[in-house]
Amino acid sequence: MDSIKHMLFDYLVSQGISESTAKYLNMLALLILLLLIVFIIDFIIRRIIRGAFTQFAIKSKTNFDDLLITNKVPRNVAHIIPLLIALKFAPIVFFDFPESDVVIETGLQVFAIILTLWIARSLLNTLKDYLKTLPRFKDKPIDSYIQVFMIFAWLGGIMSAIAIITGIPFLKFVTGLGAISAVIILVFKDTILGFVASIQVSINDMVRIGDWITFEKYGADGDVTEITLATVKVQNFDKTITTIPTYALISDSFKNWRGMVNSDGRRIKRALYIKQDCVKYLSEEDVDKLKNIQLISSYLNKRQKDIDSYNANNEIDKALFINGRNLTNIGVFRKYIDSYLKNHSAINKDMMIMARQLAPTTQGIPLEIYAFSSDKRWENYEYIMSDIFDHLIASLSYFDLEIFELPSNSNFK
Repeated sequence: MDSIKHMLFDYLVSQGISESTAKYLNMLALLILLLLIVFIIDFIIRRIIRGAFTQFAIKSKTNFDDLLITNKVPRNVAHIIPLLIALKFAPIVFFDFPESDVVIETGLQVFAIILTLWIARSLLNTLKDYLKTLPRFKDKPIDSYIQVFMIFAWLGGIMSAIAIITGIPFLKFVTGLGAISAVIILVFKDTILGFVASIQVSINDMVRIGDWITFEKYGADGDVTEITLATVKVQNFDKTITTIPTYALISDSFKNWRGMVNSDGRRIKRALYIKQDCVKYLSEEDVDKLKNIQLISSYLNKRQKDIDSYNANNEIDKALFINGRNLTNIGVFRKYIDSYLKNHSAINKDMMIMARQLAPTTQGIPLEIYAFSSDKRWENYEYIMSDIFDHLIASLSYFDLEIFELPSNSNFK
């Protein structure tokens, strides 16, 4: 080793060059030689490892090894041997310059930490990409867990690097951080909140990638495309992207449409507001006229018989409609809606079908339609709902009913 340390030094001194200059020239020559050796070995090892991985990937049936190459795992691993060679021979190169030797060795140790983090990141990215190809993990927030691990890894790496640079033992350095833990918590507040939120979102299965969510506070209404430690990306139906803080999913209220998507139908829940002053009892002539409507003709026949029988048995005075039992136009129309929905080809008959009257309002009496369309696609769903209400609005006049609407200028004229 001694002969290598002064490989050029003795020759330069023998040629009349001063010892001081000879030391610098000797160090420079050894440094250039070491760099050449390191770069050559790094190049050769990279080619060998990458070639071996490529050959193995070609023969392998899984795509995990392909992802290792894509994420540069072989390339990063190949740097280990050249780094060990540099650490081994750096003291020889800087033998006559101990202060520089300390700086270089410290720099190489810090680089070793960075290289370890690169390798860890490459492996984790490979694992992330591989898990995303598996159906059972496709909708899980894998990115969040990878980011959490890398944050702790980088914190550990930074603390180790600082401990090496300052010369403080690692455990002693970590212990000293307790004094500034409050500052660290403040700086990484969003990261900590995001980490906790990611765990709760995953455990409670609140949101998956691909879910349709509506988050009115952030103006989001679309499909979840990405879940990370800090943010959730939603592609809205107008193709814009909304970014939501991950912790907002557990601190605020939002709507997840997954239940509807996984169900057998999409809910239709909308009301017609009927003018109160057009509601009336139906005379026999009115009932006979409505019997021409096929969907309710059998209902009217049966219902009229029951009512007539009740009134006759109880000797009801029918001089006034209010006495005894009678049919009303709004009640018959409600029955018509129910029959119409049950006979509609686009309505799921296995789910709830209901036409109900809600409490009267200043805008009239709400008749609400509650049913489920078989087709859940947005465009088709809107078409089905519009088709139903087009028909019902046009049907109102047959029952002597009117829709309430605020007066316009033409009304005043």
